[in-house]
Amino acid sequence: MVTSAPENSQNRADALPKSWDPSAVEEALYQGWVDAGYFEADPASDKPGYSIVLPPPNVTGSLHMGHALDHTLMDALTRRKRMQGYEVLWLPGMDHAGIATQTVVEKQLAADGKTKEDLGRERFIEKVWDWKRESGGTIQGQMRRIGDGVDWSRDRFTMDDGLSRAVQTIFKRMYDDGLIYRAERLVNWSPVLQTAISDIEVKFEEVEGELVSLRYGSLNDDEPHVIVATTRVETMLGDTAVAVHPDDERYKHLLGTTLEHPITGRQIPVIADEYVDPEFGTGAVKITPAHDPNDFEMGLRHNLPMPTIMDKTGKIADSGTRFDGMDRFEARVAIRKELAEQGRVVAEKRPYLHSVGHSERSGETIEPRLSMQWWVKVESLAKAAGDAVRGGDMVIHPQSQEPRWFDWIDNMHDWCISRQLWWGHRIPIWYGPDGEVACFGPDETAPEGWEQDPDVLDTWFSSGLWPFSTMGWPAKTPELDKFYPTSVLVTGYDILFFWVARMMMFGTYVSGDEALDGGEGGKVPFKDLFLHGLVRDQFGKKMSKSRGNGIDPLDWVDRFGADALRFTLARGANPGSDLAVGEDHAQSSRNFANKLFNATKFALMNGAVIGELPARDALTDADRWILDRLEQVRADVDAAFDRYEFSKACETLYHFAWDEVCDWYLELAKVQLAEGSVHADGTKTVLGTVLDALLRLLHPVIPFVTETLWKVLTGGESVVIADWPAAAGVAADADSSRRIGDLQKLVTEIRRFRSDQGLKPSQKVAARLANIDAAQLDAQVPAVQSLARLTSPEEGFSASASIEVRLSRATVTVELDTSGTIDIGAEIARLRKDLAAAEKELAGTTAKLGNEAFLSKAPAPVVEKITGRKQIAEEEIDRITARLKELGQA
Repeated sequence: MVTSAPENSQNRADALPKSWDPSAVEEALYQGWVDAGYFEADPASDKPGYSIVLPPPNVTGSLHMGHALDHTLMDALTRRKRMQGYEVLWLPGMDHAGIATQTVVEKQLAADGKTKEDLGRERFIEKVWDWKRESGGTIQGQMRRIGDGVDWSRDRFTMDDGLSRAVQTIFKRMYDDGLIYRAERLVNWSPVLQTAISDIEVKFEEVEGELVSLRYGSLNDDEPHVIVATTRVETMLGDTAVAVHPDDERYKHLLGTTLEHPITGRQIPVIADEYVDPEFGTGAVKITPAHDPNDFEMGLRHNLPMPTIMDKTGKIADSGTRFDGMDRFEARVAIRKELAEQGRVVAEKRPYLHSVGHSERSGETIEPRLSMQWWVKVESLAKAAGDAVRGGDMVIHPQSQEPRWFDWIDNMHDWCISRQLWWGHRIPIWYGPDGEVACFGPDETAPEGWEQDPDVLDTWFSSGLWPFSTMGWPAKTPELDKFYPTSVLVTGYDILFFWVARMMMFGTYVSGDEALDGGEGGKVPFKDLFLHGLVRDQFGKKMSKSRGNGIDPLDWVDRFGADALRFTLARGANPGSDLAVGEDHAQSSRNFANKLFNATKFALMNGAVIGELPARDALTDADRWILDRLEQVRADVDAAFDRYEFSKACETLYHFAWDEVCDWYLELAKVQLAEGSVHADGTKTVLGTVLDALLRLLHPVIPFVTETLWKVLTGGESVVIADWPAAAGVAADADSSRRIGDLQKLVTEIRRFRSDQGLKPSQKVAARLANIDAAQLDAQVPAVQSLARLTSPEEGFSASASIEVRLSRATVTVELDTSGTIDIGAEIARLRKDLAAAEKELAGTTAKLGNEAFLSKAPAPVVEKITGRKQIAEEEIDRITARLKELGQA
């Protein structure tokens, strides 16, 4: 520890600017950390390893509030562990984002009147790489802006040669193990992108549609017929059955018979299946196996034909009807019109609100479509991923998220991994001229004349390998030996099922791999899984472009500083819970940084030093109290960080710094630092000790202001590599704590009484403290007088008002002479004005809380806030009314 001399205190204070201006220092501070190599991990180090891999953002993306939360929490964890003596690896990188990136480049080509087919596959891929080099990675600069302490020397990309080798290696192993297969199954199909897409890229929206009830079979009521309802009339061209519940007496006479299809004339059977709900609609449903997921499963159970009646662009095709060539929505109208002309439209319900899947990338309605694709057989992989949590190899925080994990992982369907794109990892399957099919690994070459499968892999396939592929797998590397499995994965609960599940399946699958033998267990890719909630606006609403309530985190960095952004997010981050943030929160966090800055500057100007503390018995009650509080705060913050309770850690530090250090100890220190005080030297050391530890405890969350202050306070190289505060090993002094608690209560009550009397905060008043010795606070009289703006009574003192304050050991009577200090008329006018404002506030809050329409829509935090305002207004009215009575204004 660097010891700073008192005589240098003014010079050190002058080293700080007049006020805290984040924009003036953040960029240079961050670059200094990078240049010094503080964030670079050494796998040969003797320190215990701690590692986090950054969830790779899309190369096309930019930082949003969800990213900012993720990054803030990961940075806080890694900075703390580095200070605790761990060899820390926080590994950054980006995802190639197959669909998103290809779409961006295709739009650029379209602007020039070209398509990817005009270029051909090879030239198009070169074009994408050019775009990546020139325009991709915007998010990296933004990560630097918020202070991400990542090891940039290990930055990875999912299309790197090394990661591509990992993809080909694991694909071949799984293919050879029978875990990857090709089959015709139902997928989410994007007619615009002309590819299968994953579930996470499908966004369901409530849309106004039309529910049409159709008559199948005879138009004669005395002959066999059924009525079914559908919102997708066009899919009836692919109907191969009508289904009813096996116990539905209304249709038992039709089971085993066939009905004529109204358009195609095919005879389709009436089948029984327990999936059908006899209470919904007419209890009969049409079955289109190739265009509906539930119908597909029913088609498999009953061995039904599965004709695909739409092509890749969403047009009717191969139906054998006059509707071939029509767009699906155009066909919907035309087919309904023909059915109406036949007299088969029994009823129409318009508008009919229902949930419809849309492509996140292109916005169009997703088409469930039967398609030949590559699949991962997940049963054994999902079981291993589930067992890893059940066996404690991976721990989910908060534990309340475990049921969601098991519900998903225990009921997972086979995973479609092929995409009909050009940008991505091409599937390493080759087809020979005589129908041969073979998978070739990274060190193998396909025979001449063989052709590779045109599809690429789902982006989630390569990102699922991220924890170990980024460290060199399948090679045995020092990084895998030191840092794998990773320590924790930090991510939002909303992608628990997509990315996390896939990483767990791959991680458990390769757990016995020779390259991972050096890992600690190696059964899972991460030992802890911390799931945080979503960032919402200040009213608890989900942020979205359509609502216009999104917040650009870089805007907050520009206006309030990176520390303010980070502290706002971390302060609201409870495990598994969403957090609501608004500009007021960011401003509050900026004010907190200013408070720390001003407090440290004050301490430096008053001689705060870093050195060995005096013996405990040589310290004042205030000194012992603040050191004991520091020790308790350190323990509480450590416990909170260890449980991933970032909000609790931040709240603890905020209130300690603001309420106890700044509002109380600094004020008490002023008395103890007074000229000639025997306690001055000890207080200077305590002041330096407390601020040193406080800045180190806060550094993981607010690194910029703490770095600036800590270096000047201590003369140290950087707080980034400073030691994390250790336990003091000294028993707390209960007596000092009690006496300071009594002092705080006494001062607070005097201040409240002064305010009620209308005294200005700066106005000094003569007062006598009766029974102060019985309360064991006689040594605190100078502090009470200073903090409560009191003076000692002079000869002839006559009290005009008094209050009694009950403390732990005795009741102290405070007698004050307020004569001549108050303008009674002005005070009455002020009180009446305040009373009117309080009554208006009470009326407004009462009206809102009595409005059932408001209560049914308002988020709980908003209602809670208004309830609190109402209570405060009621208390104010009581207080002001009582004071007016004292002044004869009943």
